[in-house]
Order: sequence, then structure tokens, then C-alpha cells
Amino acid sequence: MREWLGLKDILRTGWVRAGVNSPESVAAHSWGMSVLAMHLCPEDLDRTRVIEMCLVHDLPEVEVGDLTPHDDTSTKAADEHRAMTRLAPQWLGLFEEYEAQETEEAKFVKYLDKLDMALMARIYEEKHGLDLSEFIASAREVIGETNLK
Repeated sequence: MREWLGLKDILRTGWVRAGVNSPESVAAHSWGMSVLAMHLCPEDLDRTRVIEMCLVHDLPEVEVGDLTPHDDTSTKAADEHRAMTRLAPQWLGLFEEYEAQETEEAKFVKYLDKLDMALMARIYEEKHGLDLSEFIASAREVIGETNLK
């Protein structure tokens, strides 16, 4: 369990690379997604499953690190699966569901992942005067312009 809490110490790599001063941790990102899930989850989805997926979807990063598209991600899927199997086999099903993106819950969690990133990009732009449009553009690809607004 102590290993899981290490996620609090891993800073979001994209924000670090973009020059954000004191960026959020991966754990803070997962919390942000969970709060968004509580507020936005459609009634026809299993909200508990969505929140659980939000909380564990990045757990392997405590071992693998927070990789971005700028990094070598050629073995990311296998490395993260192996890490999740070792760290929290009891939640492997949730992790695999998220990765497969076949259920409506998993797709909604991916949407929340991008929405949280876009909201943080706007917050960091305002707070630090940075141009974080690449993060907004990445979010638009998944959630669309209308939903982003």
C-alpha cells in the first residue's frame, strides 16, 4: 500500500516539460478526474466503477513513470500491465478495462482524463502565463470542441 501512495510524489511529466512551476502530481490528476466523475457521470453508467477506474488508471506510473508522447512508449502497455499486476492485482480488471476502451465506463474515464488535463492547462496558462495549447489540442481530439467548452 505504501508504494501506491508514491503516486503523490510523481509530478505530471507534461507539465514539468512545459515549464509549469509546482505542477500537480499524478495522484492529484486522478483525484481531479474522480471529482469530475462525481459531478458529470451520466446516470446510465456505473458511477462507482468510473470513479474506481479514475483512481487506478495511472497507478502503474508509480513504477513505470509518467510517460508522454515525447517519450519512448514502445513498451509502455506491457510495462504498465506488468507493474499493475505486481502492485495491485486486485484492481487489474479495472486497469485492463480502461486500457481496452471497450466499455462505456472506460470511454468516459478517458474523456475525464482529457477534460482534467484541459482544465489544468487553462488554469496553468492563467496562473503562469504559459502557452499550453498543445494540451488543449490533445484534449480536443478525444472530447471534441463542444464538450471542451
